[in-house]
Amino acid sequence: MGLFDFLKKGEEKPVQKPAAQPAAKPAAPAQPAAAQPAAAPQQPAYDTYTVKSGDSLSKIAKNFYGDAQQWHKIHQANLDKIKDPDLIDVGWVLKIPKA
Repeated sequence: MGLFDFLKKGEEKPVQKPAAQPAAKPAAPAQPAAAQPAAAPQQPAYDTYTVKSGDSLSKIAKNFYGDAQQWHKIHQANLDKIKDPDLIDVGWVLKIPKA
């Protein structure tokens, strides 16, 4: 190995650096809370039903839930009106919780 061979091996090409990326643009300032659109009002978690002649809580539950045994849900949602679940009056508007 001669002197020139050593010098040739020692030659290194300069390392090329990747092209510089442009600086990221700063984020737009946040809008004040008043300027943001209001969230859509939430749908109530229940439907309503007006009691008709011949209705019972189990019959209403069968219509809404497909299971008459779910009448407890309707009773619990309407404790302010229904003192005795066997006695409901025609014309009452009951809240029916969504399943």
